[in-house]
Amino acid sequence: MRIVIAPDSFKHSLPALAVADNIAIGIKKIFPEAEIILVPLADGGEGTVKSLIDATNGHIENLEVHDPLLRKVNSFLGILGDDKTAVIEMAAASGIELLNNNELNPMTASTYGTGELIKKALDLGCNKIIVGIGGSATNDGGIGMARALGVKFFDENNNEIGEGGGSLNRLALIDHSGIDQRLKHCEILIAADVNNPLTGPTGASRVFAPQKGADINQVEILEKNISHFAAILRTTYNKDFENLEGAGAAGGLGVGLMAFANARIMSGFKIIAEITELESKISRADLVITGEGKIDNQTLFGKTPFGVAMLAKKYNKPVIAFAGSLGEKHEDLYQIGFDVIFPITDQPMPLEYALKNAERLLQEASERMARMLVLSGKMK
Repeated sequence: MRIVIAPDSFKHSLPALAVADNIAIGIKKIFPEAEIILVPLADGGEGTVKSLIDATNGHIENLEVHDPLLRKVNSFLGILGDDKTAVIEMAAASGIELLNNNELNPMTASTYGTGELIKKALDLGCNKIIVGIGGSATNDGGIGMARALGVKFFDENNNEIGEGGGSLNRLALIDHSGIDQRLKHCEILIAADVNNPLTGPTGASRVFAPQKGADINQVEILEKNISHFAAILRTTYNKDFENLEGAGAAGGLGVGLMAFANARIMSGFKIIAEITELESKISRADLVITGEGKIDNQTLFGKTPFGVAMLAKKYNKPVIAFAGSLGEKHEDLYQIGFDVIFPITDQPMPLEYALKNAERLLQEASERMARMLVLSGKMK
């Protein structure tokens, strides 16, 4: 029996590889002879670097960059096993979790540190960079990132504008003459799980800025400012970036990477599935197991378990998912390919306890699942 275990991380609890390991431990208690293939995954957000270096025998590079408030912070990027591909989580430099709640302010938060991560990847000789753009604290259109790579942004008096989305209304001229020329020889992929445009009711400001600390008035200011930024981009590059899918991801970092680094946006899951050769592994499996911290109706919108299930059903493979918790309308997933969804908790318990004991809970839930398979006669 060949089993592919391909989960995402359990947020705030376990990285994807640890999730896969613990599921495997439970299965092995019942099926000791099973061939188990671990494929830790992510969708472009937290855990993307770890998943890809685990899958390719890569390594971590640690460095110091600037956080969203331009304070020095320890950060990292991954170098894949080919030594030529870097993978970056923008949240490791410009993420919301680097700030306290009272520090959240997309009017001033900058993506400068993300640009520093990209520059480090170029310094290391990488010719391909994957940028995961989940979890941002910013709404600056990527100007901070671009500034770290040599682009300058001037107002009508030829003074450089400040950081953050609150400064974009002053922008009159983009000077990209000093941009790092190594970008011309580097393929940059944006790994994202959202396809929001830059502006409008589903754009960067109105959808995501409130989650980053913006009040109602600030949301409207940010929307106006980033619309102005889109107009300057259109004039500068003779291209309409405003309505491109994913332009509004990470507070407009998507559009910044497209405009200044000629980046292409792709589903984070698809990028990682390709690198890990997930489809080939699933095609030869007898059973496919996936999971993430919470499974609900949002899982349908490009999350890792959904992507795994779609590949499994392409080859008519049974799919089982584990979740730390089950949310609203999770039962909808049964209609599109999931066979069984198991919560790992076995009794009511505080969230803190569940997070702390996730390894044991996963092992026990996996063992219960394996015993069920024996009883059903599905696996031998």
